[in-house]
Amino acid sequence: MSDCLLHICCAPCSIRCIETLREEGIEPVGYWYNPNIHPYTEYRSRKTTLQAYAESIGMRLIVNDDYGLRSFVHAIYPHLEDRCETCYRLRMEETARRAAEEGFASFSTTLLISPYQNHELLIATAEEAAKKHGVTFLYRDFRPYFREGQQKARDSELYMQKYCGCVFSEEERYRKKKR
Repeated sequence: MSDCLLHICCAPCSIRCIETLREEGIEPVGYWYNPNIHPYTEYRSRKTTLQAYAESIGMRLIVNDDYGLRSFVHAIYPHLEDRCETCYRLRMEETARRAAEEGFASFSTTLLISPYQNHELLIATAEEAAKKHGVTFLYRDFRPYFREGQQKARDSELYMQKYCGCVFSEEERYRKKKR
């Protein structure tokens, strides 16, 4: 099979996605584009961890180094409660566009490994972006590998975040702790 452009949210979530695709004979090329991640220090930590991890496993990585916080906030405001849909759209649109531009036949995302994401909404958003840009969305349900991937990340001593990435998910994390 041909290479696949794999949108990567963070190194820990990528581990089992990459391994699974490689087991299928698909060589993923990583793609970093995450304008939702806040604050900048978090963004930088996730990006540099992914860069080091990609190098350690011999995976090509394309980095779109647009911090993008302002454009992310403008895109989600004033519909903060629907921010995940907008966030998925921003990232899947850009990944599909980049896949088409770089000549990839397909793209996928490591967001599919998280049991905390809205799986069905993510799939629909990615399929819409694929259609718009004339590429194929390579769907895989990576969720069964989530815990194993997280353990491998811990064993490898990779930086592991405590929230999705946006300032609002961080706020939710602290509110839950408070309760």
